Amino acid sequence: MAEKKQVKESKEKKEKSKKEAVKPSAEKDVKIPSRLFDYYRAEVIPGLMKTLGYKNIMQVPKIEKIVVNMGVGAAVAEPKILEEAVKVLESITGQKASIRKAKKAISNFKLREGLSIGAMTTLRKERMYEFLDRLINVALPRVRDFRGLSDKSFDGRGNYTLGVKEQIIFPEINVDKITKVLGMDVTIVTSANSDNEAYELLKSFGMPFIKKEIKTA
Repeated sequence: MAEKKQVKESKEKKEKSKKEAVKPSAEKDVKIPSRLFDYYRAEVIPGLMKTLGYKNIMQVPKIEKIVVNMGVGAAVAEPKILEEAVKVLESITGQKASIRKAKKAISNFKLREGLSIGAMTTLRKERMYEFLDRLINVALPRVRDFRGLSDKSFDGRGNYTLGVKEQIIFPEINVDKITKVLGMDVTIVTSANSDNEAYELLKSFGMPFIKKEIKTA
């Protein structure tokens, strides 16, 4: 009996030590060591509380996730283009992309149900803020004749979508290795209750919206 107790106690100690060893990595996943996230806590939250009249810090909207989607219709005729799109998406986001398949068959476009026609990835936490930082401060300023983003691309529920026509605006992409120019849609999902709140949130992060013209009588 004494031997069985010793064996049981030793097993419990081993399991406990394994759980303790896992804890540090779990804590790392919770932390968001990002320059833009630090800016959100230090500048954006106080600024929005003052601008929008929030009394509680929990009322301040935040960015929940960023979805980057690439529709590759040309993959119907040339499947290799989709492979290139996946590599581009993974290089830009630093995260594995998932293949999107057609839900319906459309004969006019020679599209069959279940055919791979796109790729997407969803960014959260650290990678989300890093991507947004690079998008605002590096990629968008490299767009040719860029004059700002439209403020009419909100969906009515506090989410914003912008279209990128060329993947070469991202510094991670080597122009010499590009065989086809590919575009993508970037959807920023926020916890805002209205488009106005989401606009103020993204504007506080530095999103280069086109300045609204003040109408004079």
